[in-house]
Amino acid sequence: MIRAISVAALTLLPISAAAQDLPTSAYLPLETGLTAAQAALVACAAEGHNVSVAIVGRDGVLKLHLKADNAGPHTVGSAQGKAFTAASMGRDTATIAQAIADNPQNAGMRDMDDRMVILAGGLPIRLGDALVGGIGVGGAPSGDIDATCARKGLDAISAQ
Repeated sequence: MIRAISVAALTLLPISAAAQDLPTSAYLPLETGLTAAQAALVACAAEGHNVSVAIVGRDGVLKLHLKADNAGPHTVGSAQGKAFTAASMGRDTATIAQAIADNPQNAGMRDMDDRMVILAGGLPIRLGDALVGGIGVGGAPSGDIDATCARKGLDAISAQ
């Protein structure tokens, strides 16, 4: 009996050691993303703007999308593109747009990926030190208003 237990323990030892070596990474929980998206949508609605809000994970894949009643059809792609760009580049889309405007040699950034939308309104989502996704808002009369609403979303989840 003791021999069987010893053999089993020695057999399982490499499995437990391998499990301890598995990499871990931060991610954006769906519920957290939903909280941010709802806060951004409410912030824009309070100002009378019908917008779309998209949340993507660090990989740029859409996690959720909220579209206000009466938001235009163009707001869907705008919000998703801004969220993708912010997550992909790890910076806010207004800063990227300004960098291109200040340095025309960087204009090729617009063509790096068809999913990128380089207009104000996309912010990276950082929880602690980890970049975990992006939020994009589209449909307000200006990108600055979109960005303000997105910032309200990040504030609701205590993200940077």
